[in-house]
Amino acid sequence: MRSGVKTAFVGGVFVLVAGGVGFAGYEMLGGDSDGAGLGGADAAPLNSSGPGEVTAKEVERTSRDFLAAWARGDVDAAGTLTDDPAAAEEALRGFRETGHVENAVVTPGAASGATVPYTVTATISFKGHEKELAYTSELTVVRGQSSGRALVDWRPTVLHPKLNEGATLRTGEAKTIQAVDREGRELTAEKYPSLAPVLDTLRTRYADGAAGEPGVETWIEPADADAPKRTLLTLAKGKTRKLQTTLDADVQAAAEQAVKKYDRASVVAVRPSTGEISAVANSPAGGFNVALEGAQAPGSTMKVVTAAMMLEHGLVGGPTSPVECPKEVTWSGRTFHNNKHFSIANGTFRDSFRRSCNTFFMKALGPLNAKGVEDIALSQTARKYFGLGGVWSIGIGSTDARIPVSRGPETAASYIGQGKVTMNALSIASLSATVKNGAFRQPVIVPREMIKGELTTAQPLPGNMAATLRSVMGAAATDGTAAKAMSAVSGDKGAKTGSAEVDGQSDSNSWFTGYADDLAAGSVVQSGGYGSGPAGKVVAAVLNAR
Repeated sequence: MRSGVKTAFVGGVFVLVAGGVGFAGYEMLGGDSDGAGLGGADAAPLNSSGPGEVTAKEVERTSRDFLAAWARGDVDAAGTLTDDPAAAEEALRGFRETGHVENAVVTPGAASGATVPYTVTATISFKGHEKELAYTSELTVVRGQSSGRALVDWRPTVLHPKLNEGATLRTGEAKTIQAVDREGRELTAEKYPSLAPVLDTLRTRYADGAAGEPGVETWIEPADADAPKRTLLTLAKGKTRKLQTTLDADVQAAAEQAVKKYDRASVVAVRPSTGEISAVANSPAGGFNVALEGAQAPGSTMKVVTAAMMLEHGLVGGPTSPVECPKEVTWSGRTFHNNKHFSIANGTFRDSFRRSCNTFFMKALGPLNAKGVEDIALSQTARKYFGLGGVWSIGIGSTDARIPVSRGPETAASYIGQGKVTMNALSIASLSATVKNGAFRQPVIVPREMIKGELTTAQPLPGNMAATLRSVMGAAATDGTAAKAMSAVSGDKGAKTGSAEVDGQSDSNSWFTGYADDLAAGSVVQSGGYGSGPAGKVVAAVLNAR
């Protein structure tokens, strides 16, 4: 070794000691530690596409030297081996100082091209408490743009896969909560994996000021102060305080099982009479909370709002009003058609809704242009009666529905849940809840008195509008596109299917919203096709848990 650092070589692994603290064991990739003889003009690039590509020997040398410097705690040396020394040095220093990492063993694996995977086994120590933190990560070697040297492409994930830009690893005292459902049953991420991000946010928002003794933990501190902390390790448990939620453990369990059947699926359940959220589930679980924070075109589930708009403006009467459902219709030069170009002869409003006739909604809405409200009517109705477009404070983070004012063919597309309209499983669960209850109740996941700020309100549905919407949604659930999915669901029920086309996807997203007695649910299954299929099955399973 030429680094001047004393090493002890044991069983193919050498241990570097710096500053009196054994900070690393590093499994050698081979060759001399100073990289002598590696690379050079005759080294073949990994990819022959251009001179900027690094060679296999450069990847070996650079990754080895960086990991060894990191492992022995030489922040400056490790930083200079990256393409962003300042950021790397700050993060590496924080890893030891704020993360309270007293030693770490870094063991690299075989390189795949310019990428080198490795495992890290670190010892975290804080106020007499000590525990091991183990994980895997990877780095990529690139050619420095100005220096031409082979360097580590610096990203926070080099230190830990869950670190993003601006986030830090921290260890310290932390107050904890014990989240319970509406009946006092404990909710844990181990039992309900989809609740992991929900529980993290609840803890971040409501643990401060809680009674009890803090524990000692290691966590990811996000750059955004409002974002939840992600606990990685508990060194010592504190005394927890119970936090009441509106969730229902039985409904949550059913939701978890229902979405697990699909690669990418989300569902939310809401109680119509109160707006209380009973379940939130995603597949895959534990990552980005698509059910509450997603934003996608909801397809024909939007027709619940469009139907309300038609009723509000007198463009259709009751469920048995005669309406037209042609094979296709042209709007501002663009032609729209029904699924498989079906049409309904001598049909009624109920017929067109239960069979999800696209052309009926567009053809019947033509007179809005004469009233001067064609482009703004949908947005106005959505906000006025369904609270959509308002700012929802549900107790944790969520993304609000967006129904913007539109123009031309985009207006027609918005009537059937395409264009620039975006919602998520929470939004469409609330649609059904509003229809069933006859009035919008802004969804919440904790008791309303715990939520800071005002909740969004809306006007109750007029009596005739509420009765007509329940009638046509009931027809869809018993004798329409939602009938197959809802056949096993008993009680007073209604539903609406949807499928939304997405650029770059061969299959549409499957959407479904429905209610049964005092429970409503909304689901989206990515690339699931028709709403009557996957999303409908998810909603039915959740409703049957009531």
